[in-house]
Amino acid sequence: MAKNKFDGVVEAVHYKPNGEVDWVRAYERRGPTFSDHLLIEREALIARLKTGKNFMVGKRVPREASTFEVTQPLRVVDFGGRDALVVGQSKAEQDWLEGVPVI
Repeated sequence: MAKNKFDGVVEAVHYKPNGEVDWVRAYERRGPTFSDHLLIEREALIARLKTGKNFMVGKRVPREASTFEVTQPLRVVDFGGRDALVVGQSKAEQDWLEGVPVI
């Protein structure tokens, strides 16, 4: 079995009225397996990404335990002293998780 090369999978996002990410629904690696879904606030997610954690956008495959369909990586981009959460190579100047379902 191929080793997953990511530390977490973001499955859904909730935005604040000003367009910033409020929180995400994600799964985190716990040794050889993954957690149940977690709600991770924006600041905590940014801190994880800045410490080198690798989060991907995707979804859990039903009835397949720690198997995920993943697409693109999540990144933190600095725009004039402000952090922005983006997906892939997006050049957005504010939080924009393209392709992630909004809840």
